[in-house]
Formats: sequence, structure tokens, C-alpha cells
Amino acid sequence: MVYGVRDGWRRDGFESHEGMVGVLLADGSEPKPVLFDLGSGSNFHESSDWWLYDGTFRRPTAVSMRGRCACGWRGTKTYPIDWEKVCEDDDPDAYDTSGPYGEWEAHLDDVAGRAVTLPEDLAELLGQVRERLDRLWWEEDKASAYAMMLKACDVLEAIVAETGPEAARALDREHDEGGTAPAVAEALGMTEKAARARLLHYEHLTWR
Repeated sequence: MVYGVRDGWRRDGFESHEGMVGVLLADGSEPKPVLFDLGSGSNFHESSDWWLYDGTFRRPTAVSMRGRCACGWRGTKTYPIDWEKVCEDDDPDAYDTSGPYGEWEAHLDDVAGRAVTLPEDLAELLGQVRERLDRLWWEEDKASAYAMMLKACDVLEAIVAETGPEAARALDREHDEGGTAPAVAEALGMTEKAARARLLHYEHLTWR
């Protein structure tokens, strides 16, 4: 079973597709975020955490939950919310959210299936680099280890600065010719907004 995760659901490599529990009201609509007055006049905090929609403090009462993703995806299957159970445990994190999570997982599998994958040898090499850098933290000569980590980061940054901009511009041109911006996002496994930000990041990256 999967229980409440207040920070949302994430998968490495698909950070713009953060998942969470979404809720529906009795009429089938999705409620607006709950606003909190922080006591500073015009400043308000808003949240869409599912357990806030319990009908208290004039908040709307949710009757069901479903999977939800930052990309705009919503699960098709709904799961009733037993508010008596939530109140009985007095801890929303103790409430089972396996259903919505499972649908979000399937959504991420679909996103991953349409995204490009790294060649096996390249993925293995990058994994080895990350593992070796992690091991440097445990070296006895800390000063030397930290210096080696920074040196390695310099080398990696140089590679990124040389390769990233050219690849970003080429990918952008290729897809802009066909007017298929969503295809860029699909290839990168990101939302369109995140993919565009990533391309701009690399297009303007310069190595100093």
C-alpha cells in the first residue's frame, strides 16, 4: 500500500511530472486551491493537498480522489474518500492512496515509454561517474577528495557547455520547422514548459 506523501510523487529523470493526489467534489468538479491568510494583509498561501478538502472552515468537501500530475494529466478512475477513517486516524498520511499512485505510475510509464532513452553504454558510464563521485565523500583525505570532486565537476561542465547548446539549438530547429513543440517535450520526457526552459538553458549556456 501507498500512504500519503506530502511532498508529492517523483521519479528520477521526470522531475516536471510530479504526482499527487487530486480530489473531486460531489458534482464531479475539481476544487480550486485552498487559500490561507498568513496574517500579512495581501499575502495568501494556497494549497491543493487533498486532506484540506474536508468541509471544515467553509472549505469544499471532496468525495473522491484520483491521480494527478503537474503536466495536467488526471487519472480516469476515482476512489471514494472515507473522511471518518481520515479523522479516526487523525493523520492524512496514514490514509491509503495506492489507487491514485498506481494510476500516476502508469502515466509515468507511458511518458517514459515515449521519451528517448540513453544508449546502454552511455547510461552505464554516467552511472559509474555518479557512483565514483559518491565514493569520494568517504575518502580519508577529505581535502584532496573535495578537490577531485570539484575538478571532475569542471570537466563535466565543460562537456555540457560544449555539447548542450549545439544539441538544444539543433533539436529546437528540427521540431520548429514542423511546428511540433510537444514532440520536443515528449522526446525529453518533460512538460512543454519544462522542455522549453531546458532548451533555453542550453541555448544560452556558455563556458567560461
